[in-house]
Amino acid sequence: MYDELVFGQIDLEEQPPISEPDRQYYFIKKCRQYVTEFEHLNGRLPKACVVTFGCQMNARDSEKLAGILQQVGYELTEDENSDFVIFNTCTVRDNANQRVYGRLGELNGYKRRNPNMKIALCGCMMQEPEVIEKLKKSYSFVNLIFGTHNIFKFAELLCATFESEGMLIDIWKDTDKIVEDLPVERKYPFKSGINIMFGCNNFCSYCIVPYVRGRERSREPKDIIREIEKLVADGVVEVMLLGQNVNSYGKNLDEQVTFAELLREVEKIEGLKRIRFMTSHPKDLSDELIQVMKESKKICRHLHLPLQSGSTRILQQMNRRYTREQYLELVQRIREEIPDIAITTDIIVGFPGETPEDLEQTIDMVRQVKYDNAFTFIYSKRTGTPAASMENQVPETQVKEGFDRLLKVVQETAREQTARHQGKIMEALIEEVNESSPGLVTGRLSNNTIVHIPGDESLVGSLVQVSLDECHGFYYLGHMVNEMQPLVDNMKG
Repeated sequence: MYDELVFGQIDLEEQPPISEPDRQYYFIKKCRQYVTEFEHLNGRLPKACVVTFGCQMNARDSEKLAGILQQVGYELTEDENSDFVIFNTCTVRDNANQRVYGRLGELNGYKRRNPNMKIALCGCMMQEPEVIEKLKKSYSFVNLIFGTHNIFKFAELLCATFESEGMLIDIWKDTDKIVEDLPVERKYPFKSGINIMFGCNNFCSYCIVPYVRGRERSREPKDIIREIEKLVADGVVEVMLLGQNVNSYGKNLDEQVTFAELLREVEKIEGLKRIRFMTSHPKDLSDELIQVMKESKKICRHLHLPLQSGSTRILQQMNRRYTREQYLELVQRIREEIPDIAITTDIIVGFPGETPEDLEQTIDMVRQVKYDNAFTFIYSKRTGTPAASMENQVPETQVKEGFDRLLKVVQETAREQTARHQGKIMEALIEEVNESSPGLVTGRLSNNTIVHIPGDESLVGSLVQVSLDECHGFYYLGHMVNEMQPLVDNMKG
């Protein structure tokens, strides 16, 4: 990471460097000049707002965008009525696209009142050609559009918006480039997401991610370890390792490393207390990974294992590359080795050709696996995916009825799973002051369950022992206990 001393050595009279990240730091310094001019004219720093749509990968990308904006000199805010607003978009479902279009209408109103306001769009939605055409035709007030592959160029693109009028579009179809050591502004000082890979090679028939995120690219283990070590030195106690399919990490590296091997190295980092990861694809979750999780003292007792459907026929149509029986056998192996693990999942209702019998098999899977939680989605047709052109699209009324039935079973099962811990003493990472009850703070257990306990802001970022006193469906009310209290209390309940 650059510091102010190094910035002082950058000569803007020279041509920008070719190599990264040096090139981007050159443009960060150049952007600072424009921010200084703004401050002189307006008597204040310009304000910037980064808005995130979608997954934790997007959230991590937004931290990078925010880090660059802060280095440039912007004052970060959550108010979209700002001098610079960037939407980091998602396109997994159509309603995500529609939300962006709706919010752009609001931004246009702000821009009419503040003509110098700049609006930028990036992320997965921008990788769709029809989206770009719609933006050019109907949203010409947008200043900057770029995609998922060239986010590292943000400082350079930002600089270009200061130096040009109209709409700047820079979309790459794909890339094999990974740029390290760019600024990051973390949302939480005590926990952080870490990209270990980018892209996806699975091509599930309903999913647009491989088309907008590109092919799998794994970061070098040494770069991941170095980043985590710096984060721990800066106060981070929990990391979330991120990838579209972390189980396939390392396959494209010159010296192949498995995800399980990477986890072993991450575990060795002194001062790191907790390790999480997502997402795992069932087709290649290895016995080696199960053993590493079993033996680990730092890997959290939570595994997100997307099912999508409990019908083997539908799974084949989805190109998931496992059967109902293989999934159940995998869950059995996991639970035998790690009895206290919490398993969560994703499920799609209404995939083309899904019958009531297929849905019954999905509901039966929920009852058999006993998920601690499940994210249930109605199938969303994404142009460009094989499923979008499949026949037998399911009628909306049938989808809605099936979704409601599935959701009821998911909620019943999740409540039962959560309630089994009542009366135990477990460790929680306190993440925030409870917004609705200021006398409480909110923590997260290793198994990802939420607990609210009496406390104040001084506890945020701390790992504390808590008694799980009252189960309220999907969360607990409890209290902090003395860490010297005999841990045999954990056997209660």
